[in-house]
Amino acid sequence: MLENQLLKIAQDFGSPVYVYDAEKIESQYKRLTNAFKSVKSLKINYAVKALSNISILKLFNTLGSGIDTVSIQEVQLGLAAGFQPKQIIFTPNGVSLSEIEEAAKLGVEINIDNLSILEQFGTKHPNTPVCIRINPHVMAGGNANISVGHIDSKFGISIHQIPHILRIVENTKMRINGIHMHTGSDILDIEVFLYASEILFETAKQFKNLDFIDFGSGFKVPYKPGDIETNIEELGEKLSAKFNAFCKEYGKDLTLAFEPGKFLVSESGSFLTKVNAIKQTTSTVFAQVDSGFNHLIRPMFYGSHHEIINISNPKGRERFYTVVGYICETDTFGNNRRINEINEGDILQFKNAGAYCFSMASNYNSRFRPAEVLWYKDKAHLIRKRETFDDIINNQIEVDFSPKKNKELVK
Repeated sequence: MLENQLLKIAQDFGSPVYVYDAEKIESQYKRLTNAFKSVKSLKINYAVKALSNISILKLFNTLGSGIDTVSIQEVQLGLAAGFQPKQIIFTPNGVSLSEIEEAAKLGVEINIDNLSILEQFGTKHPNTPVCIRINPHVMAGGNANISVGHIDSKFGISIHQIPHILRIVENTKMRINGIHMHTGSDILDIEVFLYASEILFETAKQFKNLDFIDFGSGFKVPYKPGDIETNIEELGEKLSAKFNAFCKEYGKDLTLAFEPGKFLVSESGSFLTKVNAIKQTTSTVFAQVDSGFNHLIRPMFYGSHHEIINISNPKGRERFYTVVGYICETDTFGNNRRINEINEGDILQFKNAGAYCFSMASNYNSRFRPAEVLWYKDKAHLIRKRETFDDIINNQIEVDFSPKKNKELVK
């Protein structure tokens, strides 16, 4: 999107505000499907947790995508967005058996990563097909908090516990129709991904009635000019060849599935904030904006990088600023960044704000969550209203602390 379009959105809808470019979402989806075009059956399940606005889900539905969900609420949101149950896979962690049963009752694909839950579910519902999430014990991902396939991870059933899985399947007579893994996010080295895929192929050989193999996702996107990203085209070529060879050995054409979130929506998103004040200290020039980690926690939580552009003065002289928010704790978005000269009232654009930004926003400090806008077919569409004070107190229940009058007569 052009800077003048973003400035107009900030003017029309106020700040802070999230803006998503539908064209970028569509191009990323097509890029991924083109990379694996040599596979006979490919299934992309968009990871709802990255950005769960119902209009975004409806956009993915028009592209032919399925969705990956991690809570019963995301399943219900997917159904409300028009997805058929068979287009939805439910991949929770640490949820109750009753929540899994509730999802299964809705007819969605179930993915289980716990031996105990697998046995309980298989005993009660042997006729419901189940996918199993495997932990390949492969360390991958750009941060410890987003590396989920290593030996100490809470996710997945260890590859060393395959005999336990097979015993449960034999005892319950349940059907396993899919095998799944997810090693982590921001994967740089595709060789690590390919190595983990070999583990998954060997595991899949243990199950004779599979319909699909799900390789998760974790593809890295660029966060700044010249940044390293996952080479999707190379991965597509190499993994497709391995997958097609496996299907031939397996004796059946399976579906190759992925569940990307960040790859599809991260670069589409911009977060626009207004500069409240410029504060000069003895060592630093702070640009203080009308937001904080209540709206964009990733830099503080993951140490993630978001490029910050002064779209009000794109050709101004560059100076160094530390961009901070208005929260009562440290909420530094960018430290000592070279940015075109900032004045109070300028609009700053935070890039890569499409994934895990609004979806992780909160009402901390009793601040309102921002509006969301979708730029679709050269027009700005409001897809979520900015919250109001009524939203803050809507579900709160006030206790009556007024003194009670004594109704007894005083003699």
